[in-house]
Amino acid sequence: MANKKIRVLIVDDSAVVRQTLEGILSSDPEIEVMATASDPFIAADRMRVEVPDVITLDVEMPRMDGLTFLRKIMSQHPLPVVICSSLAESGSETALRALEYGAVDIITKPRMGTKQFLEESKVMVCDAVKAAAAAQVKRQSAHLREVAPKLSADAILAKSRAGEEAMIRTTEKVVVVGASTGGTEALKDFLTAFPLDTPGIVIVQHMPENFTKAFALRLDSLCSISVKEAENNDTVIRGRALIAPGNHHMLLKRSGARYYVEIKEGPLVSRHRPSVDVLFRSAARYAGKNSIGVIMTGMGDDGAKGMLEMKEAGATTIAQDEDSCVVFGMPKKAIELNAVDRVLPLTAIAGAVMNEDR
Repeated sequence: MANKKIRVLIVDDSAVVRQTLEGILSSDPEIEVMATASDPFIAADRMRVEVPDVITLDVEMPRMDGLTFLRKIMSQHPLPVVICSSLAESGSETALRALEYGAVDIITKPRMGTKQFLEESKVMVCDAVKAAAAAQVKRQSAHLREVAPKLSADAILAKSRAGEEAMIRTTEKVVVVGASTGGTEALKDFLTAFPLDTPGIVIVQHMPENFTKAFALRLDSLCSISVKEAENNDTVIRGRALIAPGNHHMLLKRSGARYYVEIKEGPLVSRHRPSVDVLFRSAARYAGKNSIGVIMTGMGDDGAKGMLEMKEAGATTIAQDEDSCVVFGMPKKAIELNAVDRVLPLTAIAGAVMNEDR
């Protein structure tokens, strides 16, 4: 069973997109494209013959839209679904709603472009499908392997030299958070639990470009604290959470007593952009003992090494426990590195953060 391929059903009304996705997914030896379908009715007929492990689903299609099909799947025969969107600004809200309806992840619809873009698309699409498969059967995630070179946070920010003090301690705490698969709903539960007088929060959620603004606006409407998509040089202040913009790295920086964020371009780090490792390394360097690190549900190991650097710099580190994770990948890797002070259920993390601020 360990060598069983992940069978994927591609549902998209564009023949070019279906062909491109099929080529990308078929290039990975762990993935098999079971079938493609131009609309949900054809997909449903195919699923009566064979049930896929994962479905990639467009949201805008003729005859039946992707959201309606998703709700039917989740109510009748729940399966891991990855939303594949063209990222039109008007569609961001629809795709985010799909996550609330049970979709596992959102990926950027691949398009023809530079060689680098196509290579990065291959990494992100294949990883999203593997993460979705692991979300359904978590115990099968151990055999998943990486298919592309993986850069460390060194590509964006050099590690502090031995003995170098990150920063003198102040009374102001900063919370840095990393999440991936399953993180959109986890972050909603986490952030809605905070009162107005909350330490400044800086978040990396693996999410495509153009979606993070809509995601932040939605959270802002639900939370007591304010939530916004981070912009370069935004100040980290109490009662506000900043979410890294999709497709950009985000670093925590400090000038005197002021914490702020820097938004940067750069290569994929730990197979992601934004990368949790980049954020956590910057927190270790510029906040040190003043920081609280939280690593949440997600596939892979992004954030594990960065969290260890935070712990070594004197930060408090917290990981979400296995039972409350959609995918127990990133927290597990951090725990295995001995980078975590406390392992807590999702419902207890906000309270633990507030206790550290007292």
